[in-house]
Amino acid sequence: MSTSTRSVNSEMFLFFVTLPRTGLAQRHCISDSVFLPSSDLSWKADMFRKIKIRKMTLNRALDKYLKTVSIHKKGHLQEFYRVNVIKRHPMAERYMDEITTVDIATYRDQRLAQINPRTGRQITGNTVRLELALLSSLFNIASVEWGTCRMNPVELVRKPKISSGRDRRLTSGEERRLSRYFRDKNQQLYVIFHLALETAMRQGEILTLRWEHLDLQHGVAHLPETKNGLPRDVPLSRKARNYLQILPQQINGNVFSYTSSGFKSAWRTALLDLKIENLHFHDLRHEAISRFFELGTLNVIEVAAISGHRSLNMLKRYTHLRAYQLVSKLDARRKQTSKISPYFVPYPATVRCRNGLFVVTLHDFDLETRAETRELAISHASVLLLRTLAQAAQRGERVPTPGELPANIDERVMICPLTN
Repeated sequence: MSTSTRSVNSEMFLFFVTLPRTGLAQRHCISDSVFLPSSDLSWKADMFRKIKIRKMTLNRALDKYLKTVSIHKKGHLQEFYRVNVIKRHPMAERYMDEITTVDIATYRDQRLAQINPRTGRQITGNTVRLELALLSSLFNIASVEWGTCRMNPVELVRKPKISSGRDRRLTSGEERRLSRYFRDKNQQLYVIFHLALETAMRQGEILTLRWEHLDLQHGVAHLPETKNGLPRDVPLSRKARNYLQILPQQINGNVFSYTSSGFKSAWRTALLDLKIENLHFHDLRHEAISRFFELGTLNVIEVAAISGHRSLNMLKRYTHLRAYQLVSKLDARRKQTSKISPYFVPYPATVRCRNGLFVVTLHDFDLETRAETRELAISHASVLLLRTLAQAAQRGERVPTPGELPANIDERVMICPLTN
């Protein structure tokens, strides 16, 4: 080890300590050097002589991190998946003290260029940010507690930009098709799907529901442990209680038998079978919260109490209200009709000729009318739509929003419930 002194105004004040080059320092012409005050040189020089880096590969360190750190976190399963991704990278075979910021930046760029084999889409910036956050936490702990590195190379590396967040809304057609599919496929999947739309609960919260925490008489589901670490009581609507009562009732135990991985597999299979693209199960939570706001009867604080959001700013990204449902609120002269006017809007329909009769199908409601002439069939469809919407308004039930029609239909019309 060599030392040198610097002088300013003839006053000796600083020593430059150069440590021997080893490993990566030799290959990249980097010297392990520090500046030390002259008064501290003696004991700090002794400290550098005594400190010896314990050689540990990133692979082994990740295993140790899983066993000693991740296991105590609520998201330990997600960290397990991220660790497995990092371990597949060649960087994982290197010693921790030899990994530099250049290696971390290379990992970042390579991951951002990869395609997710499960979805066929490019790896998102948020995914890479979470992986880098795990690595940063690992290096911080390793440098302080394990002695396997002296610095955290992740801290100085630029992180991928945070995305603006998903605004995917579930269409009425997708909701109807998924509901039918799950109803015919599996009773539990059917209830899980509708419970997500009625309560805005997360997937993990639904799958860990227990019978002893459900009060169907008063309509409350107790969640003893949630994502933010606090318990929460979720109000259950009449529909939510009806869906839960479909299942065989028990005194205690899990409501659903699905594991997280088992349910994710079933969800992906359903989307593939129905040819529905870019729909995550978490989008149902987004849809449910948006519907709470669209009711017009709940304020932000009340919605946050239901959803479990601790930050109201975080809740803003879920409130992409549909424009047509805000029109009545902008017209102050129609306060008396503002509560029911959103019900009576035109809905798209298809017209086909079948067995000598004209058939008009309202796909959003699964309704059909038949008549000998096209005009008469459309007139009957208008009356049927009016009756259906009026009954829903009378009961205060939510009606589906006008959705898209199948692409292979030749003739499409708009059925207005207020004109015949």
